[in-house]
Amino acid sequence: MSEAINLHRSAINMLMATSRTFFIPISHLPSGLQEAVTSAYLCMRAIDEIEDHPQLRLESKHNLLHSISSLLKKPFNNKKLMALFLPYHSLLPEVTLRFGDWINLCPPTIVENISNATSTMAKGMADWALKEWRIQNEEDLNEYTFYVAGLVGVMLSDIWKWYDAVETDKELAIAFGRGLQSVNILRNRTEDLERGVDFFPDGWELEDMFMYARRNLGLADFYLEDIKPGPILNFCKIPIALAHGTLDALTEGKEKMSRAAVTEIVSRVVNRK
Repeated sequence: MSEAINLHRSAINMLMATSRTFFIPISHLPSGLQEAVTSAYLCMRAIDEIEDHPQLRLESKHNLLHSISSLLKKPFNNKKLMALFLPYHSLLPEVTLRFGDWINLCPPTIVENISNATSTMAKGMADWALKEWRIQNEEDLNEYTFYVAGLVGVMLSDIWKWYDAVETDKELAIAFGRGLQSVNILRNRTEDLERGVDFFPDGWELEDMFMYARRNLGLADFYLEDIKPGPILNFCKIPIALAHGTLDALTEGKEKMSRAAVTEIVSRVVNRK
């Protein structure tokens, strides 16, 4: 039992170190649900770190992500995964190298859903790495944001159904993830261009991406209507409220929301009856 407690504590610490957006809502979830969502987030963060890695070559990213995708379609084998990571061990961050821990954290009755969603995401990321993330039009943007974020929405919906028989609309779940990702694209715009990556479709200006983000966040607001009051609704409300707040801050020329603004939004969502 103490091993499970230590793993949970360690996972929460990793979550705190890797996500400002999701640590807050996950920390408010009840036992059981918290482990499932933490596991899901850290599994996806683990492969995201491979996709974003500044020192890995594109071919290495593609091969590694593609191999992870194939492994996750079978019963989980940590030895095979560690063998896959071995040539890149010195480059990969802890959240990636501890992928097996995040799988072990997950309640057994939902782990297959999380493995399948992470497998699909890894394959999509692998393909986009090989294309060097060249997004030519809105269709490309929709496909890319589906793989890196829309899938998160779908997987969370699976978790809600597993935990509390909550039924949500799949397309709105995808928009939920897509809305959050498009805000990240806007927030990280300068940094991405400096590393030679442009997630804007050809010919798009900032205002086009703002409209895309607002449209998807509007659909995310509808997604909330299918969820009854309680911890799952609060979980979903927090990142959406933070995304709306970030868009407002970016519109005003700020780089991000202040810590005080984040705290105010979270307390307003959590304490609203």
